[in-house]
Amino acid sequence: ALPHRPPIPGGGDAPGLPPQEVLAQRLYAQARELADARDELQRSRSLLDELSRSLHALNAQSAPPALAALAERLDRALAAPVESPAKDVLAIIDDVLKIMSAQVSLRPSGREFLVEGRNTLLQAALSAGCRVNYGCADGSCGLCKARVVEGSVAQTAPQRYALSDAEKTQGYTLLCTHTAASSDLVLEALEARGPQDLPLQTLEARARAVTPLAEHTLDLHLVMPEQQRLRFLSGQEVRLAWGGLETKLPIANCPCDDLNLHFFLARERADAFTQAAFAGRLNKGEAVRVAGPEGDFVLHDGGSQVVFIACDLGMAPIKGLMEHTMAIDGAEAISLYWLTTRSDGHFLDKLCRAWSEALDQFDVSLFTATDPAQGALELVEAMQADLFVALCDIYVAGPPEFTAQILHGLRAAGVPRGQIHVRGLAAEAPEAPSAGRGACQFGG
Repeated sequence: ALPHRPPIPGGGDAPGLPPQEVLAQRLYAQARELADARDELQRSRSLLDELSRSLHALNAQSAPPALAALAERLDRALAAPVESPAKDVLAIIDDVLKIMSAQVSLRPSGREFLVEGRNTLLQAALSAGCRVNYGCADGSCGLCKARVVEGSVAQTAPQRYALSDAEKTQGYTLLCTHTAASSDLVLEALEARGPQDLPLQTLEARARAVTPLAEHTLDLHLVMPEQQRLRFLSGQEVRLAWGGLETKLPIANCPCDDLNLHFFLARERADAFTQAAFAGRLNKGEAVRVAGPEGDFVLHDGGSQVVFIACDLGMAPIKGLMEHTMAIDGAEAISLYWLTTRSDGHFLDKLCRAWSEALDQFDVSLFTATDPAQGALELVEAMQADLFVALCDIYVAGPPEFTAQILHGLRAAGVPRGQIHVRGLAAEAPEAPSAGRGACQFGG
């Protein structure tokens, strides 16, 4: 199990068993399949019996010997007991899984995901990294409308938004209040292709807690309103406003939990919002305006190995990207390199080590330096020793002098520029010879 795995979006719990009525519908569908198979078998038997009678009738009229032999062979086959084929254990398991979960395909993107337990279609889609359209996640706004192309759905939550008669006739449903009733489901739904497709929103959240992560680092936890959720992608940032004070921060969690937003505050930040939070003036329950999302530092479809590189509070967007990668099983191997130059050090080291111990495909390397640029050089040298000829997508976040040095070092090592995604970069590093996609040739 994944420690500290983000909660299911929309406030769900662990998947568990599907609702009783959904189980009943899926069992009924399998029973229908079995009944259809039995009917087909019976029709085949009836045809063979008819063929046998016809052959005997022909034999009575002095049919050729070959025809008589065929009739005799058919009689023996029909009289012999039916032998059951060897049981396909995988097929049996697959039949059971079709009752416990459902396979959903989205059109036109072609993306697929599983709906497990009591999850709604929206919860399952977001957990799988699908960027479907939605707003409130509780059946109020209707933004998560999708059309059922094949299969059937069942309502599992109250719905205040009323579909029109035309929409009902066309097969539309709300993803946030329905789950898959059939084992296989095909939906037609709008999906965001990237940050440019997400709407800018302004919402009023509430402060849940301001928790010290270390002496000079705070975790600001905001809770979104029940009937409005912020649509964002991992790695993006928002503007926060409270008491006439404003700041801009990256979100430190993934969209898998759209009810809660986390932000890391550093005491050395000069803005008045952060200083007020450290002074204890931002209290539980106070309203905080959230505007966004902004930024294009997001996950991309890429290779089987993903490398995350962070310096200091660059760990905030990196943490969101890592959580999302883990939640969607988006990589065969995940590596984290985290450099700190602050006195608070690696304030999430326990979480990182817990991930490392629980997941075979995750490893973490922690570094400390006094200067971000110098630390970046040491980090690239360490990467050269650790990695060799890998399919790498690399994400880098931290101060500009750190990210610029990392980019320069990676390009000099032959990593293609298209595989390096950088946040907080002041200027491009010089070009270096490219080894081509999939050849992160660190080391000799």
